[in-house]
Amino acid sequence: MADPRGFMTTPREVAERRPVAERVHDWSEVYPGTPGKAVLPIIARQAGRCMDCGIPFCHQGCPLGNLIPEWNDMVWRDDWRGALERLHATNNFPEFTGRLCPAPCETACVVGINRDPVTIKNVEVAIIDRAWDDRRVIPQPAAWHTGKTVAVVGSGPAGLAAAQQLTRAGHTVVVYERADAPGGLLRYGIPEFKMEKAVLDQRLKQMRLEGTVFKNGVDIGTDITGEQLLERFDAIVLAIGSTVARDLPVPGRELAGIHQAMEFLPQANRAALGQEIEDQITAHHKDVVIIGGGDTGADCLGTSIRQGARSVTQLEIMPTPPQARPSNQPWPTYPMIYRVSSAHEEDGERLYSVSTTEFTGDDSGNVSGLNVNEVAMVDGRFEVVPGTERFLPAQLVLLAMGFTGPQRAGVVEQLHLELDPRGNIARGEDFATSTDRVFVCGDAGRGQSLIVWAIAEGRSCANGVDAFLQGSSRLPKPIMPTDRPMVV
Repeated sequence: MADPRGFMTTPREVAERRPVAERVHDWSEVYPGTPGKAVLPIIARQAGRCMDCGIPFCHQGCPLGNLIPEWNDMVWRDDWRGALERLHATNNFPEFTGRLCPAPCETACVVGINRDPVTIKNVEVAIIDRAWDDRRVIPQPAAWHTGKTVAVVGSGPAGLAAAQQLTRAGHTVVVYERADAPGGLLRYGIPEFKMEKAVLDQRLKQMRLEGTVFKNGVDIGTDITGEQLLERFDAIVLAIGSTVARDLPVPGRELAGIHQAMEFLPQANRAALGQEIEDQITAHHKDVVIIGGGDTGADCLGTSIRQGARSVTQLEIMPTPPQARPSNQPWPTYPMIYRVSSAHEEDGERLYSVSTTEFTGDDSGNVSGLNVNEVAMVDGRFEVVPGTERFLPAQLVLLAMGFTGPQRAGVVEQLHLELDPRGNIARGEDFATSTDRVFVCGDAGRGQSLIVWAIAEGRSCANGVDAFLQGSSRLPKPIMPTDRPMVV
């Protein structure tokens, strides 16, 4: 145990963000320098708050099973090299999760039963950011090669995790990405102010030096068919994500100026990186309404503010969450409470318990606003509250209501893959699909989920592929695909 009295004597502190008035005028991360550098002055005493529990429930909260008490103790003792080793033992990309994960480990922290939990996420990102600065993150090429080949389709966190594990196991791995650069949503879905792309690129460089091959601008299912992949490779890993966006079929949906979030955010990310975008969807000088109260909606909010929106309103059909953990969501579950992201600190209005009934347009066919009503839950269904209709002006509407499953046209149909009742690609305990030599991981098999689950699934899927190719595997054992965590 680090500091035996730390959890009693030391209050919780977190990294301070840059002032709002400063950060909304650029696309840099919201922390001064990096999140890891921002938290360094307080990190040792924060790590000292860890109780080193006999049963560390933070392990249960983390799908990766991060060895949190161990690296907390090492940070408190100034053993940064040991802390990095323990961190990398379970997580290929802690610089991603340390920035983007909602930290279900913290809501499962034993200290959090009656006090503020340990700042686990801050400690994690401090370890890895310092390691990159000290050049202690180096390539780990395989000592020998198996002669087996694996194609990984998709380069989001699940695909990257599977690819790195399989490369280190000695297989020849080729990652196919249909965009012009690898990273999936990490590159063109996550705004720069949440994670600068230099953070992604440094990890991709490590993977290339280890031997992973990246083929960008290749649309599997069109440029190369599923059958052709089976002819060329010993195994295929599909990490194609859940990309079919949920729509809002109400009157006026056909009006110009109504877009899915994943039409808007990739363009904004490319523009922030200095690329020229023809006919870019922009929030500049517009009233923006974002439908959806999750992380993607918050990303649209922060992006719209930086583009110079006149006003931004975020709508959520669910009621306003409570400030504190509700009694029906006891520790160590992940509670549905009111959370404020960095984007919410910056501007905008959040409306809860509202439903859109109609989009209205001007004479040119462009959206001019939307009619909304308050709703209430009655017998498990949302019902409109009479007399609550109101009009919201909007020249740009962004739909951020989540995703319904993977794209079926293309490689999924070509490989004749079975789907589960939820519309995801069906798989077994070893992450194998209904088609021989084809495996699936991440959102494509699990459904839309967290980045930490994507990495965990990629690592576990790699175990299944390695065992299939070799007869057994020393890679981490797979997570049961039918398991559902106690946290979201």
